[in-house]
Amino acid sequence: MQLPKELLTLITDGENNNVEFKKSTTAITKDVYETVCSFSNRGGGHIFLGVKDNGTILGIQKDCIDNIKKNFVTAINNESKISPPLYLTPIEYEYDNKIILYIRIPVGANVCRCSGRIYDRNHESDIDITNNTDEVYKLYARKNGTYYVNKVTRFGIDALRPDLIERARKMTRARGENHPWKSMSDEELLRSAGLILTDEYTQKEGITIAAILLFGSNSTIMSVLPQHKTDAIFRVQNVDRYDDRDVIITNLLESYDRLLAFGQKHLNDTFNLDGIQSVSARDHILREIISNLLMHRDFSSGYVSKMVIEKTRIYTENASISHGHGLLSLATFDPYSKNPPISKVFREIGLADELGSGMRNTYKYTKMYSGGEPEFIEGDIFRIIIPLTEIITKTVGPSITPQDTPQDTPQDTPQDTPQDKRVNEKFIALIEFCSEPHTRKEMMTHIDIKDKNYFRDRYLKPLLASNKLQMTIPNKPNSKYQKYVVK
Repeated sequence: MQLPKELLTLITDGENNNVEFKKSTTAITKDVYETVCSFSNRGGGHIFLGVKDNGTILGIQKDCIDNIKKNFVTAINNESKISPPLYLTPIEYEYDNKIILYIRIPVGANVCRCSGRIYDRNHESDIDITNNTDEVYKLYARKNGTYYVNKVTRFGIDALRPDLIERARKMTRARGENHPWKSMSDEELLRSAGLILTDEYTQKEGITIAAILLFGSNSTIMSVLPQHKTDAIFRVQNVDRYDDRDVIITNLLESYDRLLAFGQKHLNDTFNLDGIQSVSARDHILREIISNLLMHRDFSSGYVSKMVIEKTRIYTENASISHGHGLLSLATFDPYSKNPPISKVFREIGLADELGSGMRNTYKYTKMYSGGEPEFIEGDIFRIIIPLTEIITKTVGPSITPQDTPQDTPQDTPQDTPQDKRVNEKFIALIEFCSEPHTRKEMMTHIDIKDKNYFRDRYLKPLLASNKLQMTIPNKPNSKYQKYVVK
């Protein structure tokens, strides 16, 4: 049988996280079984026998083919070799008058061992993780569908902040005015979100780690997860250290606020149109990457999550229980939730959309914002990289005096004045204030502005045009009962 085009393409593209070449021209080598094990434990893969590491097709000696196939099938059905046994058959293909054997390894439902050892796949290597308890835990977590954040703690509901739960209840407006959480008690809301569970060993009921991360006080969070931290860094002028930094050790809702404010502080909000609507591509990008950073990290890890803004890129990093390694493709990406209860709350309160939409949105708005494409790199450390043009970061950020950077020309120095910063602060204050509907007069009072025409032109119109606010009575813009609320 001739080698199919799609398999030839895999060979041409070379070895990677799910493609492995083995010379094996006369006999099968033991490392083939280690690769079978690692592929089964990770994301599945393709093994080609009779192919050199560089992709050169050598072929298998014809008088050895039957023996190799027989030995392989026998070995993988032997529990002392592969446990649990796998049922795989090498397929014979011909290319350029040479015979190769192809083995497709599916993702295993259970943790696979080879000769009693546990192997995992990392890029082009099979890694023995048997004695690495952290990696073994992550592997079992992937296979069992268990989630660290579902661990039941010793705390009760009284350890949570009622104001944060109430905030979440109000934020469900993004999902509709009649959201069921609005009429629920705090306990009912937590149960609905899967944040109160029963410990399978003690049979005692309690709030989960996810509940504490979302709604807990800082001291409670630290008592459960002392390693919890997010680092926001702005690094444009002082590339060896940083120009600005915010070390965030708090609940996920307020972490989101601080990361968003940090990004808005240091990135220009360029004018963009989505169809006929003016949009903030910057804010859309920040929303997606910040939500991803907070929702999908491996909270059992001590790795410090971070969002870093540099001259030509933004990138985020967080520990991850990954299902694969390498660059993700928008066309082939198969989304999955890494912390379902946290993701659920973020979706219900409007900080995230449906699973898988974040990647599509990030592509869309990055194209608008900088003309480039983002990169999503999966691994034990998950990375998102957003390309920037220099103009996006050139005119924002902390003020730098001429004596600090004597080489800077006037056009290179930040242009933000104290007045500009006060205006931005008032914009943010209005958006936060209008989480509930308010009249124009109430909004003016809130930010201490008395001139209604100035307020209308300087603040209200831009907020409406950018879709950050909407009218409660849109068909009667001049109604005396008109109020404004976050869209």
